[in-house]
Amino acid sequence: MLTKLPPPREKGVDIAAWLASLGLGEYAPAFRDNDIDFELLPKLTTEDLTALGIRSVGHRRKLLSAISALAENSSAQPGSTLSTREEFAQDATDDDVAAPRAERRQLTVMFVDLVGSTALSQRLDPEDMREVILSYQQAVSREIARYEGRVAKLMGDGVLAYFGWPRAHEDDAERAVRAGLAAATATGRLGGPGGVPLAARVGIATGLVVVGDLVGEGAAQEEAVVGDTPNLAARLQAVAEPDSIVVAEATQRLVAGLFTATDLGERDLKGFTAPVRCWRIVGETAAESRFEARHAVLTPLVGRHEELAFLAERWHRATSGQGQVLLLTGEAGIGKSRLLAALAAQVAAGPRSVLRYFCSAHYTNSALHPLISHLERAAGFVGDDNADTRFDKLATLLTGIGAEAGEALPLLATLLSIDASGRYRPPKLPAPALRARTLAALTRLVEASATNAPVLVLVEDAHWIDPTTAEWLEALVERLSDLPVLLVVTARPEFEPRWRALSCVDTLQLGRLEPCDGTAIMERVAGGKKLPRDIADRILANTEGVPLFVEELTKTVLDSDLLVEAGDRYLAIGPLPAIAIPSTLQDSLMARLDRLSPVKETAQIAACIGRVFRHRLLAAVSGAGRGRLDDALSQLEQAELLFRSGAAPEATYTFKHALVCDTAYQSLLRSRRQQIHAKIASALEAEFADVAETEPETVAQHYTIGGLVAEAASWWLKAGQRAMTKSANREAAAHFGKGLELVVTLPASEARLRKELSLWTAMGSALISTKGWGDPEVLHSFSKARELAERLGDKTQLFAAVRGESACRTISGHLRAANALANQCLTLGMELAHASGDSGYMLEAHHQLWGVNFYLGNYKTSGVHASQGMAIYDYEKHRHLAWGYTGHDPGVCCRSFSAQMLCICGKPDRGVQQSREAVALAERGSHPVSLAQAQMALSVVHLMRREPHDGRLWAEKAIAVCTEFAMPLLLGQARVFFGWALGGLGQLDEGIRQMRDGIAAIAATGADMGLAYYLCALARACGERGEASEGLALLEQAFDTLAKSGSSYQLPELLSAKGELLSRLDQGDDAIEGSFRQSLAAAREQGARLAELRAALRLARLWSDRGRESEARDLLAPAYAAFNEGFGTSDLVEAKSLLQKFSHHPAAQP
Repeated sequence: MLTKLPPPREKGVDIAAWLASLGLGEYAPAFRDNDIDFELLPKLTTEDLTALGIRSVGHRRKLLSAISALAENSSAQPGSTLSTREEFAQDATDDDVAAPRAERRQLTVMFVDLVGSTALSQRLDPEDMREVILSYQQAVSREIARYEGRVAKLMGDGVLAYFGWPRAHEDDAERAVRAGLAAATATGRLGGPGGVPLAARVGIATGLVVVGDLVGEGAAQEEAVVGDTPNLAARLQAVAEPDSIVVAEATQRLVAGLFTATDLGERDLKGFTAPVRCWRIVGETAAESRFEARHAVLTPLVGRHEELAFLAERWHRATSGQGQVLLLTGEAGIGKSRLLAALAAQVAAGPRSVLRYFCSAHYTNSALHPLISHLERAAGFVGDDNADTRFDKLATLLTGIGAEAGEALPLLATLLSIDASGRYRPPKLPAPALRARTLAALTRLVEASATNAPVLVLVEDAHWIDPTTAEWLEALVERLSDLPVLLVVTARPEFEPRWRALSCVDTLQLGRLEPCDGTAIMERVAGGKKLPRDIADRILANTEGVPLFVEELTKTVLDSDLLVEAGDRYLAIGPLPAIAIPSTLQDSLMARLDRLSPVKETAQIAACIGRVFRHRLLAAVSGAGRGRLDDALSQLEQAELLFRSGAAPEATYTFKHALVCDTAYQSLLRSRRQQIHAKIASALEAEFADVAETEPETVAQHYTIGGLVAEAASWWLKAGQRAMTKSANREAAAHFGKGLELVVTLPASEARLRKELSLWTAMGSALISTKGWGDPEVLHSFSKARELAERLGDKTQLFAAVRGESACRTISGHLRAANALANQCLTLGMELAHASGDSGYMLEAHHQLWGVNFYLGNYKTSGVHASQGMAIYDYEKHRHLAWGYTGHDPGVCCRSFSAQMLCICGKPDRGVQQSREAVALAERGSHPVSLAQAQMALSVVHLMRREPHDGRLWAEKAIAVCTEFAMPLLLGQARVFFGWALGGLGQLDEGIRQMRDGIAAIAATGADMGLAYYLCALARACGERGEASEGLALLEQAFDTLAKSGSSYQLPELLSAKGELLSRLDQGDDAIEGSFRQSLAAAREQGARLAELRAALRLARLWSDRGRESEARDLLAPAYAAFNEGFGTSDLVEAKSLLQKFSHHPAAQP
């Protein structure tokens, strides 16, 4: 319900005061000019209010409700009145009325001080001084009210005023400066003692404040403003000279271009630790419009070429004598004025006339202000022109355009208030007749201009047009059909003139720009430099194609400490925080909400839910009745702040602008936001199971901001777990991280430790995919989890932590520690499996053991555990394990490892078969990490078999998966296999580059697993390219890697590769033979039959070349005979060929 207000008919309270109490004081002149008295007030209709110039739907509704409430009060309590401020305040606290809430908002504060008041008070009688002070206060207050400021406090010789509260305007800083200039002038007109004029000094500051808390009691009650801004305004006033205005830098930025100002430099102000830069306002600039003031240099037109072509075509028609009228509409900042400037620039290039009329929010009730201003500019009036000069200039203007000066000159001189006594006879006409003839004369001026050349008439910002100018415009529209005139009227969407429906009128609505156009604007503002992609994307998302928003938000980012210049671009210097709403937009955005002040709180609550929100959720959180809520949403929808989809109560609403949503949200006090977010979270959990299930991070976020830490931590855990099931591991890690940040703030308890333990374990699993198993953060997560699990005696969680830590130590090359943990895992697994009947524990224990033994080079032991894993694994029962523990499917993993072991141990065909089974299983499970693992296993099996074409195919597939799902460790491995395959296909340069990059990427994750083998493959490729010495250096790194980790994984291959490289360098038979013999011994010890065959083959060739064919045959034959499959692979084909050669050419014994 609306606050019960003082009846306007009450003695001492007029309509202006009544409107001001509603926050609608700007309409007082319209009520006065149209003779709306107390008796007519209850009879006003919506149409009447529209005719009065009240175009805001919210304001019309507010007025009608207030009028209705007055009628009810009058009928219910005949004769009753509220005559005192105390009674009014008491009535306003009725239970049906929500108490005003304090808000965070940008506010411009003005402090006016009467110069020399102390000395004056010593010279004057107190009663005389009282009259001086009252006159001064009234004069200043009138000017403040004229620009719709709010007098916050009268302090004798000081006046404190707010611009932007309780209702914001898009130009509050400008209004404050205009009011300050007017207040100083008005004070100067007051006569002091002895006829000496009084003087005032003014300070103005703009900044973020908290405003709206009521302090004091009874008649002393006022709205308090908390923040530096009021103090700064008061200090700036002290800097000002008499009859001058000093503003802070923030205010100067907002009015730059509108007023000329002198930089006073930095001043030390009392109460402020840092010097404050101050500016003295000199006066208004000569700019014709706000757009011109803000854009002294026109920038290239972006994204409006089709619209400009449309306007140019209409201009072409006009030049042929077909009068054209175009209504150009679009929201604030969409680029209407910039488009007109481009059109005017085209038209002005020829013998044309351009007539421009600017409507202003400051003169919506000043009759014909746009036309008066145009005439003054066109005639060339300057400030110190006397009446005769002005009259002569006006006469010259009329003569120049061929107008009939006889009747027009006195009419227009009267309109311009030129008092040139004796130069003309003022029309002696009744007011209605004078008005009609003046409007006709103004229309004839346009017609006269069109007789000389085609005319472009621009009427800008018609949503602020005064009623008399609107009448002139309507008459002009009806006269243009046969004149060479193009009339373009710009307005915001709410402007609905009657003439819009005429057949001669076209309408063009400007839409939002495409993202590419927004990017072009950003780069222009940034001086041609590119912004970081994530920052550019954030700006585009927040500004949504509104050019002004793009410009101002880009400027805000460039002025921040977020970026540094680097050549042709900017680079971010850290994580991207939330981008603040530019101060240049805050007033404009807040004004949109304040126009609907009765329902603004609904918008604020909705903004806490998010830019998109459900009707049912808003109803649950707001506590408003269905009718009241629907009415509020309807008003927001009609004002185009919201878009609706569907019908209530299942409707979904979207804020039209992200920045409007942000403004509504940021205007709430943090304490109020916290209350609302807590309600939202509770409602989601209790009543919206679908959202809670599919978007647990939304619930978590609301609980977090709502200050309910324990609940928030639990929901962040749920959010991370759900993200992992979607393979969104980066998001999962972020969710777990937020949970951990919160949980440590809880009081120490077992419940807290358990929650923290769950989060650390889950964090480890998530980080495996995003950073790799060897990353220190992963190890830290599992180590922390193990510590907590041991402390709590929780064996289930201890199993997960030990399992994870063992995997990390395996990948990072700490194999002995990893093996000890793996065996502890097996012990725990047996105990847990026995107690719970869950075979998954044993499966994961074997999982860790086949991995660590594989990299230790214990292939047989690894094979045993892999076989047991395959025997246990059941897809339906165990596929969920892919999203837990170490983040991949154990069924896929055991087949992938088994495939490599089979190949190493002399079963290359079965290795391919087993690996293909792993791929098929991974594809069935749709788990990216498992799929990439399986694809890489198949790639390396083919590379072991020396089949580079197939190796390349599967490595490419793995690279695609790893890239899509951002898996750095696996991507590095896949690139090594890809480069290895390229080398095998003869593309050595690219192959070596890919392998080097892959190895570097692996090392960057902290991983050591398989690194020696990858270095071996790179060393062989270098040897193939004629860089055997480089290859040997790489092998030395590989041997060091194995020694540090205690591994013998693929040791026979490293030793064999060393022999190959030594032979390329012709290092002597003993060294070469020694390497191959070492390779043979290591291979036999490991049961690595493929490596044994390769070493035997190379040594047999060496001996054969030295005439030792018998020894060569005796060495190679048993190695070849150990195989019962894989006879189509290159190594076996070469071995068979060499053995056949030996059988045909028996060698002599040495």
